[in-house]
Amino acid sequence: MQRAAGPSPAHSANSTQSPNSVYFADSSAPPSPGQPVRGRLWRVLGWLSIALSVVLVGTSLTAYGFWRRLDGQIDRENVDGRLGDDRPEKLNNSLNILLMGSDSRKGENARYGGEAGQRSDTTILLHISPGGESAIGISFPRDSMVQMPPCEKKDGSKIPAQFGMINVAFSNGGPACTWRTIESLTKIHIDHYVEVDFAGFKRVVDALDGVEICVPRRIDDPKAELHLKAGRQVVRGEQALGYVRTRYVLGDGSDLDRIKRQQAFMASVVRKATDKGMLTDPGRTYAFLSAAAKSIKVDDKLTMTEMRKLAGSLRGMSAGKVRFVTVPVQAYPQDKNRVQFAQALAEPLFRAVREDNELPEPAPPAPVAAQNKARPVPPEQVRVGVYNGTGTPGLAQRTADTLTERGFKVVKVGTSKKRFARTQILYGKGAEGQAARMAVALPGHEPRPWKSAKPGYVYLVIGKDGAVLRGLNAAVPKVAGEIRADRDICARN
Repeated sequence: MQRAAGPSPAHSANSTQSPNSVYFADSSAPPSPGQPVRGRLWRVLGWLSIALSVVLVGTSLTAYGFWRRLDGQIDRENVDGRLGDDRPEKLNNSLNILLMGSDSRKGENARYGGEAGQRSDTTILLHISPGGESAIGISFPRDSMVQMPPCEKKDGSKIPAQFGMINVAFSNGGPACTWRTIESLTKIHIDHYVEVDFAGFKRVVDALDGVEICVPRRIDDPKAELHLKAGRQVVRGEQALGYVRTRYVLGDGSDLDRIKRQQAFMASVVRKATDKGMLTDPGRTYAFLSAAAKSIKVDDKLTMTEMRKLAGSLRGMSAGKVRFVTVPVQAYPQDKNRVQFAQALAEPLFRAVREDNELPEPAPPAPVAAQNKARPVPPEQVRVGVYNGTGTPGLAQRTADTLTERGFKVVKVGTSKKRFARTQILYGKGAEGQAARMAVALPGHEPRPWKSAKPGYVYLVIGKDGAVLRGLNAAVPKVAGEIRADRDICARN
């Protein structure tokens, strides 16, 4: 595509976009339409923080004193300086929380013996959709072989980039290193982390007055101190601990099978935490939240104010809107005891989470289509140039990549020297149908003819209000073996 007459080239600091940028002069472009409005048994522990959030569904919990008491029980750590400068950008208003379980033997956990120090075999990304519409927890198997970025320890020492099992990241540099690793693998921006330890597991389960499980046969496992009858039952304290730690007496003994069982346990935790009987009992609610608060460690940005905002956004969520999945994996060729991500299946899941936006309000039909009797053409017939009209690096290229995935023919990516308050869809002579299709994909932006545009071409200029494509949150795919929190605990997958 040749550069349209009128705009003059301009250089940009946005190194991720084409250097052949475009300047939309005031006299050429239409006026802006207005101002912008680790022990193996602890993989399960991360899910306890889900309940800390989901239990807030049915109550406002706005009393300042209540929140102050809870806030004082939570341990916090600053990790900002160790997350690096190459983090993924936040593309929507969702909330992503990294959940990790620690096998520390310090303090209350000393009774479980084993090595001192701290590791984690729990790596779960909890994604809460914009507005608290739904939540999905994504488990990352501990045996996954991945490329880890360089990390920095709390004492400032450096850990070089390396290839290995995903749970090594926590051993190398704690929560900050696992945070960096998951962001680098998924390109999903993480907002906060929550870490849970041994003793906290029993505290939370007991505060719930037990959690319901279902086992296929009688279990007697002296090593795990686990003795269960067959069928549906409620476990507390040590029995609950034994259930999540046992490996060989249930299932096939594999890591993936244990993840599935532990996700079912956490689904039961969420179901119990959102039970109306509990939510209407202030004493039980506070006891549960207090137990959870004493059991977690979080980043220092997850403040009391942020927690109250989270509580408000989750008020309409029920157990049926919470589901648990495992990252799709396949055998790792070099070691039969390890796995690797099945990228063809994992990437669509990651992309859907990255782009999970609120569905926009239904937009009226584009005036261009109504006035000129132009019908939207198929995306593959739309030749579009995408230009960044903001100061956000890489925005045009990311939008162009998404449009390409949806079938549009992106012919140019550039940067506008002028800043735009609102995103604009401009088109040249004969491109009414192409502009109408773009307006369908990007609702809320009325296409406008541009006298300097090249005939047959569409120009998408991204303003400060962004470019939210229609229907992205509907793309969060179903994953084989996923578990919904409202399912019958005895149901088979």
